[in-house]
Amino acid sequence: MTTGFSSGSCRFADYFVICGLDTESGLEPDELSGENFEQSPLRRTFKSKVLAHYPDNVEWNPFDQDAVGMLCMPKGLAFRTQVDSLEPQFHSFIITREDGSRTYGFALTFFEEVTSKQICSAMQTLYHMHNPRPVLHAAPAISRLQRFNSYDISRDTLYVSKCICLITPMAFPQACRKVLQQLHQAVSSPQPPPLPLESFIYNILYEVPLPPSGRSLKFSGVYGPVVCQRPSTCELPLFDFSIGEMIHLLGMENVLQLFTCALLEMQILLYSQHYQRLMTVAESITALMFPFQWQHVYVPILPASLLHFLDAPVPYLMGLHSNGQDDRTKLELPQEANLCFVDIDNHFIELPEELPQFPNKLEFIQEISEVLMSFGVSPEGNIHSSDSQAKYRGFRSVDMVSDKRNGNLASPLNSYLLRENETIARLQALVKRTGVIVLCVIGAPLVLAADMRVQCDEEELKMHQLNIHVREVFANRFTQMFADYEVFVIQPSQDKESWFTNRDQMQNFDKASFLSDQPEPYLPFLSRFLETQMFASFIDSKILCHDDEEKEHTLRVFDSRVDKIRMLNVRTPTLRTSMYQKCTTIEEAEKAIEMRVVKIDHTALHPHLLDMKIGQGRYEQGFFPRLQSDVLSTGPTSNKWAKRSAPAQWRRRDRQKQHAEHLYLDNDQREKYIQEARNLGTTIRQPKLSNLSPSVIAQTNWKFVEGLLKECRNKTKRMLVEKMGREAVELGHGEVSITGVEENTLIASLCDLLERIWSHGLQVKQGKSALWSHLLHYQESKEKKNATPGGLGPPGKDVSYFNFHMMKMIFVFVFTYDHQTSSDLSICHFICRHIQNISEIKTDVGKARAWVRLSMEKKLLSRHLKQLLSEHELTKKLYKRYAFLRCDDEKEQFLYHLLSFNAVDYFCFTNVFTTIMIPYHVVAVPSKKLGGSMFTANPWVCVSGELAETGVLQVPRNTLEITFECQNLGKLTTVQMGHDNTGLYAKWLVECVVVRNEITGHTYKFPCGRWLGKGVDDGSLERILVGELMTPSTENDERMCRTPPMQQSPGMMRRFVTISPSSKPKLNTGQIQEGVGEAINGIVKHFHKPEKERGSLTLLLCGEYGLVWALEQVFQHGFKSPRLFKNVFIWDFLEKSQVYFESAEQREVTPDENWQTRVRHFCRFMRAINNTSRNIGKDGKFQMLVCLGARDHLLHHWIALLADCPITAQMYEDIALMKDRSLVNSLIRVLQTLQEFNITLEASLVKGVGI
Repeated sequence: MTTGFSSGSCRFADYFVICGLDTESGLEPDELSGENFEQSPLRRTFKSKVLAHYPDNVEWNPFDQDAVGMLCMPKGLAFRTQVDSLEPQFHSFIITREDGSRTYGFALTFFEEVTSKQICSAMQTLYHMHNPRPVLHAAPAISRLQRFNSYDISRDTLYVSKCICLITPMAFPQACRKVLQQLHQAVSSPQPPPLPLESFIYNILYEVPLPPSGRSLKFSGVYGPVVCQRPSTCELPLFDFSIGEMIHLLGMENVLQLFTCALLEMQILLYSQHYQRLMTVAESITALMFPFQWQHVYVPILPASLLHFLDAPVPYLMGLHSNGQDDRTKLELPQEANLCFVDIDNHFIELPEELPQFPNKLEFIQEISEVLMSFGVSPEGNIHSSDSQAKYRGFRSVDMVSDKRNGNLASPLNSYLLRENETIARLQALVKRTGVIVLCVIGAPLVLAADMRVQCDEEELKMHQLNIHVREVFANRFTQMFADYEVFVIQPSQDKESWFTNRDQMQNFDKASFLSDQPEPYLPFLSRFLETQMFASFIDSKILCHDDEEKEHTLRVFDSRVDKIRMLNVRTPTLRTSMYQKCTTIEEAEKAIEMRVVKIDHTALHPHLLDMKIGQGRYEQGFFPRLQSDVLSTGPTSNKWAKRSAPAQWRRRDRQKQHAEHLYLDNDQREKYIQEARNLGTTIRQPKLSNLSPSVIAQTNWKFVEGLLKECRNKTKRMLVEKMGREAVELGHGEVSITGVEENTLIASLCDLLERIWSHGLQVKQGKSALWSHLLHYQESKEKKNATPGGLGPPGKDVSYFNFHMMKMIFVFVFTYDHQTSSDLSICHFICRHIQNISEIKTDVGKARAWVRLSMEKKLLSRHLKQLLSEHELTKKLYKRYAFLRCDDEKEQFLYHLLSFNAVDYFCFTNVFTTIMIPYHVVAVPSKKLGGSMFTANPWVCVSGELAETGVLQVPRNTLEITFECQNLGKLTTVQMGHDNTGLYAKWLVECVVVRNEITGHTYKFPCGRWLGKGVDDGSLERILVGELMTPSTENDERMCRTPPMQQSPGMMRRFVTISPSSKPKLNTGQIQEGVGEAINGIVKHFHKPEKERGSLTLLLCGEYGLVWALEQVFQHGFKSPRLFKNVFIWDFLEKSQVYFESAEQREVTPDENWQTRVRHFCRFMRAINNTSRNIGKDGKFQMLVCLGARDHLLHHWIALLADCPITAQMYEDIALMKDRSLVNSLIRVLQTLQEFNITLEASLVKGVGI
């Protein structure tokens, strides 16, 4: 039925545009397109003009002549002769305004014969200037290439490109293609069209409305009906491009990699000689992101005049036209460190380094492949050569192995269902013979009866069906991954205005808690995805919308799907698994599409004769006519739907919501919040498509500089606040702690930012990493100025151990070397000796990232970069004037922000490069009193870290220092040291041991303060020392950087304290109880952290104020003073208790079976420790007993045993804690809390004990 439409409707198309050659202005070379003037004139491009557009303007969508002209004919005018292909080409484009709103364009480019003699003569002249040799007409052997590029005015017919275009508020490419093709057919056909072309154009502009939500619409083209449909508000948003075509062009593997890059907001450059392919891939990838939306620069077709925009140091998704001749190697791109390059025509994708794998990648590809095969589409796409097919198959099998290793693969998969495909083919043949239409086959075929006729082409319906199948599978992945996301949204406590004012300082999502609930294989991807602008904007929308009426369309649809999943799968967030759940919503979505094309909801008015003057409307075959502007410039006044009460306001709102298909009227304040929240962190959203003057380009680059500085400020603040953890929370900054995955993600994003800063305004690009290239240039310039001295030996090599009698010398040893590394030659030495020697790092980008991580770990990033940029001549040589690195004020602020990283300790190099070989330097420092000048034994050390230990290393007796190289030990935890008890004077008083990592500069001090030797102290010949990381003073930093001193972070390492009986601290029972509680609390917290974030348990057991120290205080409280000249140790008391228990067992004085079991355990552990071959001394044995008791959950039993033991009465005074029954019971209860934890001890703590 033909219907009128209400005032709430709006037009299908806003403008009809004609672009082409302006014969009055003649041929103007298109200088901005960068064409080579050595080419034949037929292969050059010339400026095109907008010849006409109807109507002149509509208030809700002002006509942007520059943008439309550029995008209708992005490469300008093209000339051809009769020997060339003159097939019309269709392409679509998009104009994204700075506020994020979009307008779509659909253009058909065809060739018309040039009738202007002046233009033909000009082309002939240009050809003779390019090729002065005369063309010999008689010569038959003109090569095909010459013929292709030549023009002779007397022999050849000259054609020029022309374009007709529709500008629409929504994307209906299939319908617009039909309209434009039928209009072109009307002028190329020998028969005139049924009505003047003005009637059809008037109809599409003024009489065809947009279909309402959830409805289909039919209207008339020149030769046939055109059908379009629009999804309802509970379906996925409108999308009318062909996803199947994208998969055919790239293959499913490449599509998923590209999709991952887009989700992580990397720079994406599409490359093709077909404009429509660029648009199809860009629109398809962004549509598959539902419910998220691309927030950055989006130019699917980059006009030739905007090529400088590839220099943009921001995330972007752009399409670059190729001429089909240059290969990838000839394409000079400003930055590639974080670039995803997609060569669409050659089925090739080049990925950034360290790209995480999309969760459940193989099962996901398998599910989509089943969908594709059911439509007869190969998941591998259009692979041209057998080589690439073999490579593709090999790539998939490698991925499968990787997926199994990462836990991504639940079960072995059959690659693609070929047998099912044959079944599908037979089934289709069968149903054709029986007179029914097969619409789709997934599992059970969905068949329509023959009398239910669809109102559109079968191919078009198949495209819509394939689209919705693939989109539903993609949407289902996000629904499954974020089913519990609402639980983790942090609702603001203040009003909306305050929230918005402080938005960039607020956290809107509890990322750490969300990630802790996710399966392990998801974390590399999710941790990076949660940091993106698209995710932040999605959560902002959620915060700003309280009820369904306020929600954006995408958010409302997504939330309804999440609700369904949560009703079907009743589960708690903590029970997340990586089990793959297939999509179950396809059938319902497909049915909605089919019903709309079987029964058309609305039919627009038919085209009709207009009130045109006599003689108007004539046309000449092969030429698109000059249309009558008087009839096309204004629409009808009688149509009800064309009347608008407030069109500008309504359309402005609709434009902001159209890509979400949201037609509810929302209040302006909420719109402002969402839009401005999206703009946070992206100073420039979109380049303005206009003919750019130098001043406009300069202004754009200034916006980039400001944007980079703002991003740097936000990133450093976020990283610092996250790293400072509890202190930050107390200051009101946000989340409690940062996970290792999250920290790694933040540092990787900082590396990406530095690459973008170093890529901005480059004169000539060399290598994929601009930062690494600059470092190498700096190294080269320094080497030219001064010859680099030989490799630095380990510091202090020529210093005898007597120099270490003053403890201050240790600090000189530790820190002067670090400050030497910031001298002029340090970066060269630093790069050459360390980063370049790491064989595991193969690429320039990897080396640059390793350099950044190492500089951060050494707390020298800001200083090194300041030094790098101090070479002003080099910077001028490498960078253009507008580059960020040549804006002095911004550069200083940037370095100041990076300086804040010195306030915290990062181990971002040590924790990432775990397999590299690292040189360590160890110095044993004897006590200044009785230092050991007569010491005759041979000392040894064994260094242990979180990743590995060295084994026993002999230390030269005369120097007491050693340098060795071994695989990365990680953060150092303990040093075992001792001697072989040889010679006349085998007694040694050791102050401490200092160990330095020669690459990172981290220096650990392991305090001792005890004797090693028989008959002295506790008779120990070896001790286990627990280390602390030494932090340098900030004096030099202050002088060099002129910034206020930063407060140092508390050291993570704890110091091991042993207390001899002569220096017992006088702690009261309350203090002792508090100490035990704190020690136990530290262990409990340790086990409540994610496994990868726990650090070393040894520090909590044996470090300063650890469990061993706390129990030492318990046993020393009220201990009876020993007789003169005799030290009595806790171990002596324990040995006497053991003797008593063993004799009690023999006398069978056993109160009960439990008591007997506990006694046996206690005596067995005591015997095992006493029988060890290690000479660890009495305090060392006590430490070992406490550690083993904690491991086997026996400490509380032993305390109960010892409290009741008669030996306690003999050796302790009445005030002793061990004699106070209530205090002992309290201690037992506290120790029982360790029972729920599986304590694993470091090998160095229990070496030699076989229990």
